[in-house]
Amino acid sequence: MLRIRHTLLANCRLEDVRRVCSKSQALGQCRRWLGEHLPNAELKEVASTSEAARMATCEPGTAAIAYAGAADLYGLKILAQSIEDSPNNFTRFFVLSKTFGDHSGHDKTSIMCSIKDEVGALYGILLPFKHHGINLTKIESFPSKQKPWTYWFFIDFEGHCADKPVTQALEEVKTKCSEMKVLGSFPKAK
Repeated sequence: MLRIRHTLLANCRLEDVRRVCSKSQALGQCRRWLGEHLPNAELKEVASTSEAARMATCEPGTAAIAYAGAADLYGLKILAQSIEDSPNNFTRFFVLSKTFGDHSGHDKTSIMCSIKDEVGALYGILLPFKHHGINLTKIESFPSKQKPWTYWFFIDFEGHCADKPVTQALEEVKTKCSEMKVLGSFPKAK
């Protein structure tokens, strides 16, 4: 996990900013600051913070939300630092492999699942973890892009996918899901 600090960059003064560009996540993570300091600025979503910095370089009155290092790369001035609304703003990165990680004895496993649209469905997928003594460390939902009103759940829990309690719990969870994907097991962060 990496601590994210957003910076406002431009070739103009703060009071001259008319538009702020960045990717949607960055704009959302800085909404309160933007509302207080640039309430009349247009917010424009772009594909990346790099694209936002390029736009700030060429378009007068345009600022970018990006990382501070982009100021040097694109010849921009730093107008404000640490403009994110939450000081606990972290991004998680994945290392992808075709095989599961080795069993370290201090592992976590990540899965994604989509549940059936019925009463108690979420409870049904969580219960096997309780029955097998598996501690959940994170659960997060996000909307499916394929079907409206359908959600995916991203779940992290302690244990390796090769551990017997984990394999048993996952077999039970799979019967309760429309779809389930084991993303992999990895050593816990120290």
